[in-house]
Amino acid sequence: MLFRVLADAYEEIEATSGRLEMTALLSEIFKKASAEDAKRVAYLTQGTVAPTHEGIEVGMGEKFVQRAIALATGYSAKQVESEYKKSGDLGKVAEKFIEGRKQGSLSREDLSLKKVFDVLSKIAVSSGSGSQEAKIKMLAELLNSATATEAKFIVRFPLGKLRLGVGDPTQIDALSFARKGDKSDSAAIARAYNMCNDLGLVAENYLRDEKSISKFKPRIFSPIRPALAERLPTAKEIIEKLGRCSVEAKYDGFRMQIHKSGDKIEIFSRKQERMTHMFPELVAGVKKQIKAKDAILEGEALAFNETTGEFFPFQLTIQRKRKHGIAAMAEKYPLHLFLFEALFVDGEDLTNIPYAKRHDKIKKLLSSGERISIAESIITDKPQELEKYFEECVERGLEGIIAKDLNAPYTAGGRQFAWIKLKRSYRGEMSDTVDLAIVGYYLGRGQRTEFGFGGVLGAVLDEDDGRLKTIAKVGSGFSEEEMAEFKKRLDKIKVKEKPKQLDSLLKPDVWVQPKFVIAVAADEITRSPMHTCGKKGEGAGYALRFPRMVQGIREDKGPDDATTVNEILEIYGQQKKVEMGESGEAQEV
Repeated sequence: MLFRVLADAYEEIEATSGRLEMTALLSEIFKKASAEDAKRVAYLTQGTVAPTHEGIEVGMGEKFVQRAIALATGYSAKQVESEYKKSGDLGKVAEKFIEGRKQGSLSREDLSLKKVFDVLSKIAVSSGSGSQEAKIKMLAELLNSATATEAKFIVRFPLGKLRLGVGDPTQIDALSFARKGDKSDSAAIARAYNMCNDLGLVAENYLRDEKSISKFKPRIFSPIRPALAERLPTAKEIIEKLGRCSVEAKYDGFRMQIHKSGDKIEIFSRKQERMTHMFPELVAGVKKQIKAKDAILEGEALAFNETTGEFFPFQLTIQRKRKHGIAAMAEKYPLHLFLFEALFVDGEDLTNIPYAKRHDKIKKLLSSGERISIAESIITDKPQELEKYFEECVERGLEGIIAKDLNAPYTAGGRQFAWIKLKRSYRGEMSDTVDLAIVGYYLGRGQRTEFGFGGVLGAVLDEDDGRLKTIAKVGSGFSEEEMAEFKKRLDKIKVKEKPKQLDSLLKPDVWVQPKFVIAVAADEITRSPMHTCGKKGEGAGYALRFPRMVQGIREDKGPDDATTVNEILEIYGQQKKVEMGESGEAQEV
């Protein structure tokens, strides 16, 4: 397949915001693609050349990309920089300058999809002395053979700014439409993706043999996308929903997935990023305490004082996620891993067996030691016992509890009532915090003028259409140090136009590429005509009343992990229940 076929489709996708239209355009590409090219299409549409757990990024700084554009077009670096300042999009700069390039080339060729993908892959893995110059040369050579439209998208890959607004669910539907003409295979494709976190591999297998995706099983060193919990506001409702269930302590730390094959250990974050090197004490603990040869396990790790039994706050645990000074921090704040899932053990796929049996597997493969233990839990069918255990967990500094259906399989990548969380709440606040994706920020005014930062515009994820919807302007909860830090980090990802995947009626002072997530508390959820969360037609949406940041940038979460619109609606419904008086009449917000 020629790359221009994909680039032309990207051009049309960029011009539309409708998910159905995007799905149709991508579906046509998958129809035309070979199985090998479908794999490349899937990765490139994700803005990468490999699944996230491989840690391969096509990264180049803006200055280096500008030099590549100048080298390929004959324009000066100053001319490229000047045009970039006007448009704010180096892709559009490349498109314009390739269209009017000052120099021709005898070596120009039609670019195949494979050629573009292979060169971008080489750029991604190039390192060491002279690597930056090599990257510039490789990118310039691609641009030298590119059409204007091809150049626009080629340049955006190493910048990490594809700007299509296409999420994984859209690609999954497009694959199903390419084969079946409808979404009938979407659930099976999604399940296969959740099992391996590799959409390229799934696309390749599906288009080669559609039946193969039903055979996807856990693979060592390919992280399984995590199961997610629903919410209910009371112990009584949890027991009514689940009956006799396991009630686990909910720890406030790093959720992680441990992969073991012999003495080789890998640790993945909930975003499926490899972070093994950050936690040497856990690697040693797995080698010492896990008796299985091969295993995929899941747990929560947090800084824990083994002498006093004290759980340190997440603000201390998060300091362990770092590139430098790892040994010193490991000694100062060693992590303890609390296991709560066994997903694969010595060739056996455990994801389809009941939770109770999975939990028994953990007990059999874990030997005693100081670094790893099983997450604390009780089994009960009594609301009073669940409530008592919940209060005990909160008193010890934990987040609350997770109740689990004893008979449910592991729902990879899904949010179902197989798991139900009950978290600590505070008088005058919602019963839970929410995770918001930052989509823009406001400049500081008044006392905050000197910081250049006054707060953020936060959004939640609409799982029905894969788009982000605004729900709050958050200006409280930031220290002076945090305001300066937020300004610095957000300026690195600012964009001139509203992000493609965002629905917003508000316009912040500065738009940013959705990348960071913060935890926010609020007094309640109210109806609002200004926000797009849950908004239908001309009706009102939903907003957070008196929102305040309670936890800074969540390094373990991205926009895909943001609280969903459906979760907001559930919390709103639970809030209304709490507001009911003894007479049964609703109390208005």
